[in-house]
Amino acid sequence: MVSDPASLAALVEQLLARVTELESTLAQRDLVIAGQAERIAELERRLSGDSSNSSRPPSSDAPWDKKPAKKRSSRSQSGRKPGKQPGTSSSSRSLSDDPDDTFVIIPPRCDGCDASLAGAPESGRERRQVVDVAPVAPPVVTEYQRVSKICVCCGVVSTPDWDAEIIGDDHADVVASPGSPVRLGPETLARAALLTCGHYLPVGRSRQLLEALTGIEVSAGFLAGVRGRAARKLEKKFLPYLRDLLTSAPVLHADETTGRTAGTPSYVHVACTEYLTLLHVGGRTKEDIDAGGVLPAFTGVLVRDGYAGYEHLTGAVHAWCGAHLLRDLRSISDGDPDGQLWALAMADTLLAAQHAARVARDTGADTLDPVTLARIRNHYLGALARGRDDNQNSRGQLATEARTLIGRFRRFEDMILRFATDLTVPFTNNMAERAVRPVKIQQRTSGGTWRTLTGLIDFAVVQSYLDTAHKWGLDKLDALHQLFTTGAWLPPALTPAE
Repeated sequence: MVSDPASLAALVEQLLARVTELESTLAQRDLVIAGQAERIAELERRLSGDSSNSSRPPSSDAPWDKKPAKKRSSRSQSGRKPGKQPGTSSSSRSLSDDPDDTFVIIPPRCDGCDASLAGAPESGRERRQVVDVAPVAPPVVTEYQRVSKICVCCGVVSTPDWDAEIIGDDHADVVASPGSPVRLGPETLARAALLTCGHYLPVGRSRQLLEALTGIEVSAGFLAGVRGRAARKLEKKFLPYLRDLLTSAPVLHADETTGRTAGTPSYVHVACTEYLTLLHVGGRTKEDIDAGGVLPAFTGVLVRDGYAGYEHLTGAVHAWCGAHLLRDLRSISDGDPDGQLWALAMADTLLAAQHAARVARDTGADTLDPVTLARIRNHYLGALARGRDDNQNSRGQLATEARTLIGRFRRFEDMILRFATDLTVPFTNNMAERAVRPVKIQQRTSGGTWRTLTGLIDFAVVQSYLDTAHKWGLDKLDALHQLFTTGAWLPPALTPAE
């Protein structure tokens, strides 16, 4: 035992120091555990991310663990079963009044007494027809002979041009162009371009399919060059005409997506309306965005996502895509459903505003009534106030992202609610996303990358033409046939109503 008071005091001091050291160690351990738990929660939140709560494309979702979307309070199921609805009109193929062949099936003898039915009266007749394609006919070969003649007076040899009127519009360009004495006609060019550009097939498969359907055997090089031949024709007149139309549109949709060319990422930009589509290739800077020739001079409403590269377009009125915002809100809500109630409240506010705008638009109204608009803004600001209070002193990555999103909603309130204050503006930018999606489709079918940047540029040009023609109800093959004969089809106006 320690009897000396000084020694006892020293021992107590050592024990107190040891206790303090242990408490500090425990506190540090608790901090480490808390940090690890926070890190695990953040990693789990990121792992649970998919196309419904982030900017990832739907193609990145694993099919075996795709989770159904969480129900929002403003959404409701229609209660209808998939497929054709009861009471809706049906359609089926009609019998032809002028079949190519007719075979009549007549019973030779009676099924009852086995008597002959020759000359017996007819009691009924049913018709069935089989519609099928004819075997592939051999290609039609048209020969053009250019004759040179010697003048008997002066001896000058006169040779006509290959583009003489006798050739006609369909074959004039093909015959007059330099090259081999045997060349493929515009119908073959149109079908080849339809396979590679209109249906996004690889060159090898397009060559096989073209031969199977038409009986014309072509080389892989011919198929690979068709897209470029079409693009060169479209660059002369179609693209400048389309840029002028889009610049004058009241509402325009813009978006961008990546396209890998020879292992290097590029970007495909789109500017489109309900009836027009223009794609161009570049980087992601403001200069690349302006290179499309539409947005710098555009003064209408530009519907887009939150990419800051569009902020330099001060001549346009901007509107933020609601679908992107809902994904951002869901990412926050899914990370902490109980602690981030503001995100769910904001999502419900946007969806309720979308519903009100759609109802007002369907009734022919130009604007929402002031009471409805005031209620939307009150709910909007109320959700932001709740989010600010809940995340003001919170730590962690989720709270940081929540505060960033709250700041975005505060700063861009007018831009986010543009669809509610201007009923000509849609809620989402889905129109632009649909227009640019073929880039990904073609990329996937062609091995995940474009072989050259030129190939991607040509695809953007031809896709602009085909998508615009499709929006106007034109058949893609007809549009391509016109392109390779009389020239590119041009949309007559911004919309069919004009």
